[in-house]
Amino acid sequence: MKFLGGPRLLQGLIVLVVFIGALPALSNELTGDSQAGRSLVASRQKGLCLLCHSGPFPEEPFQGNIAPNLSDLVANLSATQLRARIMNPAITNPQTIMPSYYQPEHLTRVSKPYQGQSILSLKEIDDVVAYLMTLKKE
Repeated sequence: MKFLGGPRLLQGLIVLVVFIGALPALSNELTGDSQAGRSLVASRQKGLCLLCHSGPFPEEPFQGNIAPNLSDLVANLSATQLRARIMNPAITNPQTIMPSYYQPEHLTRVSKPYQGQSILSLKEIDDVVAYLMTLKKE
């Protein structure tokens, strides 16, 4: 079946539907390891989140200030919404400079050894989401 607009538009629509919570099957169930997620967020080699964001990482003296503090960012988002933003942040903000952590195609300026690969695996994304959900203020 051919879809008007191509596979990229279809992928965007699916992520948007998930983002607004219209697919309860992809609910807020947390399956990730929050400790592994914290390590990925703080990592200067893999996640690189602290290049732009800041957060509760007293052991990390140099944190970003061009993106929202992670604790503030998660305040009004569900796990499903966070997962969608991490997988492809351009779905909610087409002008974002945040990389798509799980979109190996249709990217620009990707070094040859990394072309066709995602930055994080689905398991790693679930780990990051599990950690970020621990930052929500009750």
